Amino acid sequence: MDVTPDRIEAVAKALIDHIALTRAEAGCLSFEVTPCPDIQGRFLVAETFVDRAAFDQHQTRASTSPWAEITAGLPRNYTITEVA
Repeated sequence: MDVTPDRIEAVAKALIDHIALTRAEAGCLSFEVTPCPDIQGRFLVAETFVDRAAFDQHQTRASTSPWAEITAGLPRNYTITEVA
């Protein structure tokens, strides 16, 4: 996720709750968010859920949370990998 300089403070503050809530979700195995060492304002996200249903539940919860409002319109580039 790429965050513009004018929004970095709000996103960093909201990220604390977003991480805690995500890690507390049923089916969340890991959820890590780290600043990119090479690109200012970019956050790298790595998340693992027990199955697609747990991930979908996470997406639903997050899409209606304060996190969604604070990060609305910020570019995200991600790949979903499913392991059988």
